[in-house]
Amino acid sequence: MKKIGIINGPISAVIASLGHTDTVVIADAGLPIPAGLERIDLALSAGLPAFLDTLRVVLTEMQVERAIIADEMLEVSPAVYQAIKALLGETPIDILPHESFKQQTRSARAVIRTGEFTPYANIILVAGVVF
Repeated sequence: MKKIGIINGPISAVIASLGHTDTVVIADAGLPIPAGLERIDLALSAGLPAFLDTLRVVLTEMQVERAIIADEMLEVSPAVYQAIKALLGETPIDILPHESFKQQTRSARAVIRTGEFTPYANIILVAGVVF
């Protein structure tokens, strides 16, 4: 049994296999996931697991050089945006229209689907390097 860190096998494997600029999406329950992408479905029920809890855990193991969110989040779910900024600290956040955001998900290595029901609670994490 893994002693520390993420104990979800598929998430741990995806993070361990990332190279520089590869992307991982953490999504709410409603984000469309393109066919052919690895879907890691954590959704249990409305709100479980929460988007921010999932992001917090992923950030403990993934080196992130920048993040991408939809601009609709700023108006519709500003508390989520503020929480993301707090979790990411100095990491830059790019902001795109939601339709462009959905197009960007097509090149992700994986999409982690949460049970989050907050609109636009989605993020693309761009892998950095630790050296």
